[in-house]
Amino acid sequence: MTDTIKPFKAACVQVNASDNMAANIADASQMAREAALLGAELVLFPENVAMMTFGADNIRANAYAQDDHPAIPAFQALAQELDIWLHGGTLAVWVGDKIANRAFVFSPDGQIVATYDKIHMFDVDLENGESYRESETFSPGDQKVLAQLPWGTMGLSTCYDVRFPYLYRALADEGATLLAVPAAFTVPTGRAHWDVLLRARAIENGSYVFAPAQTGSHVGDRQTYGHSLIIDPWGEVLADAGEAPGFIIADIDPALVMHARTMVPSLMHTRQL
Repeated sequence: MTDTIKPFKAACVQVNASDNMAANIADASQMAREAALLGAELVLFPENVAMMTFGADNIRANAYAQDDHPAIPAFQALAQELDIWLHGGTLAVWVGDKIANRAFVFSPDGQIVATYDKIHMFDVDLENGESYRESETFSPGDQKVLAQLPWGTMGLSTCYDVRFPYLYRALADEGATLLAVPAAFTVPTGRAHWDVLLRARAIENGSYVFAPAQTGSHVGDRQTYGHSLIIDPWGEVLADAGEAPGFIIADIDPALVMHARTMVPSLMHTRQL
C-alpha cells in the first residue's frame, strides 16, 4: 500500500542535447550525479537524451541496435555508481527497418527492468513552419508498460503520448501511481498546453507525474520548450525547471496518492459507454 511506503526524492534532468552523443551522455550523467548528491533516489532523463539531430537520414545514422547503443552501458554504470533508479529517457533503437523511440528504466544494480516504445507518433505541420513526420522514421509501440519501483508502480509514456488520456487511465487501472513523461516538446505547443496536459494527467489519475524535458535550440533550428515538471497527485506543480539546462528535485510522498484518490475516487467510477 502506498500509505506504508516512505517518502523519497525524485529528480528530473533537463538538457539541451546536441548531435554529439558522447557529450550529451556526459552532460546528463553529470546532472544525475548532482541530483544524487542532494538525495535523489529516482532520476529521470528526457526524450532523445543522447541525441537531438534533424532529418530522417541523420536520425537513422545515429540509431543503434539495442545491444550496441553506447548510452545503455553508460546509464547502467551510472545507476550502479549512484545507487539510484534511473529512467534513461528515450533512445533511437532499430526495430526491423524502422526505429523505436524507446524508453529504458534501470535499477540500482544496472539492470534494465523495463522498456517502452512510444506509441503515438507526432505528425504535424506547425504555424511557425516546423514540420514533424515521426511515423516516416519511427515504428510506434503497441504495448503499455509499467515498471515496479520501491515506491510504487511507474507507468511509462513519452512526449506526444500526453495528449491521449486513455493511455494514462489504463496505466492507473493497472496500478500506476507514478507517471513518467520524458519529452522534447515544441515551443508553440509547450507554451499553450504543456503544463495543462501534465497537470490534467496527474489529477485524472491521482498520480505523481515526472516530466523531464529537452530545452533550447537544437540542430536544424529546432526549439524545445523546457519547463521540466514534477507534479503531485492533486495537480500541484512541485518543481519547474524553467528554460535553462539543469535539474529539479522534489520530495515525493506516496501516501498522497491514496489521499487524492480517496478525495476524488474517479478511478472507481469509470463507465463503459
